[in-house]
Amino acid sequence: MMLLSAPIHQLKRRAKMLARDAKIPLHEAQDRIAQAEGFRSWSLLSSRMAANVTPESLLPALVEGDMILLGARPGHGKTMLGLKLLIDAAREGRRTVLFTLEFTEREAMDRIRSLGGVEHASEIVTSEEIGADFIIGHLTGTPKGTVCVVDYLQILDQQRTKPALGEQLERLARFARAEAVILAFISQIDRSFVAGRNGPPGLKDVRFPNAVSTALFSKACFLHAGEMRLHAIGRH
Repeated sequence: MMLLSAPIHQLKRRAKMLARDAKIPLHEAQDRIAQAEGFRSWSLLSSRMAANVTPESLLPALVEGDMILLGARPGHGKTMLGLKLLIDAAREGRRTVLFTLEFTEREAMDRIRSLGGVEHASEIVTSEEIGADFIIGHLTGTPKGTVCVVDYLQILDQQRTKPALGEQLERLARFARAEAVILAFISQIDRSFVAGRNGPPGLKDVRFPNAVSTALFSKACFLHAGEMRLHAIGRH
């Protein structure tokens, strides 16, 4: 499955702006944009897109109670995928919540709108207290099938006053199953991941600040250079 950081028409616009600002030929600018997306050239990117290999929504692959990891190196589309998951869920009439310290509420709404979502369809939570206790408290009593995205996994472990990440994830996994909600965690990938190494990263490439059992997740989705791989892990 292909996944770009933006729709093809936006990439074309970026290339035109780059050509103008850098005073370089358009074809060179297009190749630079393509390389940033993980392709050797614009022609290769275009041919892959022409083959209609497009990203599929994650939502149909998920079930109530799932806890999914969305992992990629910076710039490879993990945040976009998480926001698209919220947009698709909102279109089905589900409650959707984004817990983030990466965006302000305004920035998050702008990103959602740019991806075709309704600006106020998702709740945007930016509290510094985001952690397992906060998320569970915020979602207690929520309708079954609620979809939440945490941007990003490692923020749960940033404050020493909070329990260890593994302990928090255990609580969240129990909560997801008990309340029949879907929790998706955008995750950093360790810098040791070697780009171009037989496709996207895997569970062993996830950057965990301390010991965490990946079996706490029911699924994991990894992205790299336009490719997306979805794995079942354990609980379902």
